[in-house]
Amino acid sequence: MSFVQFFRILWARRWITVLTTLTCFLGAMAVASLLPPRYEGRSRLMLDIVKPDPVSGEMIGSGFARAYVQTQTELIKDYRIAGKVVDDLGWTASPEMAAAYARRSSDDKRDFRRWLAQRISDNTSAQLIDFSNIMEIQYTGDNPGDAARVADAIRAAYVNETLTLRREDALKNADWFRKQADRVRADLTVTEKKKSDFEKANGILLQDNNMDTDTAKLNALAAAQPVATVGGGAMVQPGISPAQAQLEQIDASIASSEKVLGPNNPDLIALKRQRDAIAQVARSSQPKITGGGAVGPSLNTLYSEQQRKVLAQRGKVAEAQQLAADVGVLRDQYVKTVQKAADEQQKSESTITGLTLLGNATEPTSPSFPRWTLVIVGSLGLGFGLGIMLSLLVELLARRVRGPEDLRIADVPVIGVMAKPQETRRRLFRWSPGNRTQAVSGA
Repeated sequence: MSFVQFFRILWARRWITVLTTLTCFLGAMAVASLLPPRYEGRSRLMLDIVKPDPVSGEMIGSGFARAYVQTQTELIKDYRIAGKVVDDLGWTASPEMAAAYARRSSDDKRDFRRWLAQRISDNTSAQLIDFSNIMEIQYTGDNPGDAARVADAIRAAYVNETLTLRREDALKNADWFRKQADRVRADLTVTEKKKSDFEKANGILLQDNNMDTDTAKLNALAAAQPVATVGGGAMVQPGISPAQAQLEQIDASIASSEKVLGPNNPDLIALKRQRDAIAQVARSSQPKITGGGAVGPSLNTLYSEQQRKVLAQRGKVAEAQQLAADVGVLRDQYVKTVQKAADEQQKSESTITGLTLLGNATEPTSPSFPRWTLVIVGSLGLGFGLGIMLSLLVELLARRVRGPEDLRIADVPVIGVMAKPQETRRRLFRWSPGNRTQAVSGA
């Protein structure tokens, strides 16, 4: 179908388009005039989703930011918040609200408070402003003052509910971590007792560095090798064993270290432990005077005996070290669990919500419905489009020949086209493309 044929059809059916457009326009104006005006209150707050938690240091990842915002949007419309708004506004004591509740459908079995909360939820919406972390809460009401007041009440209830949820969640986590800490502490007590009993039963004593005393003594004997000279080629004094010479060197090192290191420094403590071990070796290596001569075991003999003793207890020492490692793991786990419980307990007492209020809502100066410009333009556009569709539908149901182009559709040969003369001047105003020509066809 060409544009000329399309135009001829619309012109022939123009009254259908005009009447449809006029009907839609008048209907829209009537509905907009009869319905009460609606006002939209807007209240804003800022979500601090990019800041880490001040207690735990955690922050929301970029991948979960969208889900977090969607969750907060749905939470604003939840019954818990809407119910608190109802209580804060005192709607349950309002005679007008009670009368509206009495006029509800008989199939509605909700209680008064839930019915009011649902009314708030149905008229509430929230969205994140583009390219920002500012959330805008919107409430639509019949009165501009009520719309602004309810929007602020929704925001306040949302902030309070967010704080309550954070505290409840943190309190549950703190309780769970405390229970875990109690369980770990019980396991730690059992493991420590098992380690202590094993050491007593086998005569093994592990130091803080997880080394038994026999191995430490063996290391001290290995370090106390015989020397012929001491510093600058000076001979060792007669009557002084190598262990005693080593002991004097360590005492000098300890004396110099104490001048620059604190008493709890690990290096200084290690030197003192080494000094104790060498002192024990020195005492055991001193010659014993019996009768007329000095008799006593040599340093090599002491080293060999100590080495045999260490090798004989190697399996038991390894088992004791494994128990000590288990104790260390449980002790570290207990410390971390207790710290986590303390952090969650601190979060449960915090007043930080991660939300920042951006000012109270102002009363709207113009209604959000009806918007007369949108009503007029929309009704005229809808009516005109609907009129065109109805005109085409009527034409399809009652097809007519309005020009030679219409005959080609049915493959009817056209012999000629004759112009229709204009009868009167008044006829000129009634001219239409369909009356301009008259086609003559033949078989």
